[in-house]
Amino acid sequence: MPLIHFNLISMPRTMLEYTKTILQKVSFDVKLFTKELKKAVSRLMPSEIEELKIWLQSYILDKPELQQSLILLKI
Repeated sequence: MPLIHFNLISMPRTMLEYTKTILQKVSFDVKLFTKELKKAVSRLMPSEIEELKIWLQSYILDKPELQQSLILLKI
């Protein structure tokens, strides 16, 4: 039983990390980045979205073309 409990706890973290990976891979294209960010917002839990906001603000500092995507997170 503890193993199942562990898997349920670690699964959302995996989804957040997966989301970051995908966003990094598509960051060359603003439209694709925005599309993936929208999907992430619809799939992640509120606490994960907060973590994603923090990560995203840092990640796009040197990517001004992606800064418009912050509006999707209401930053």
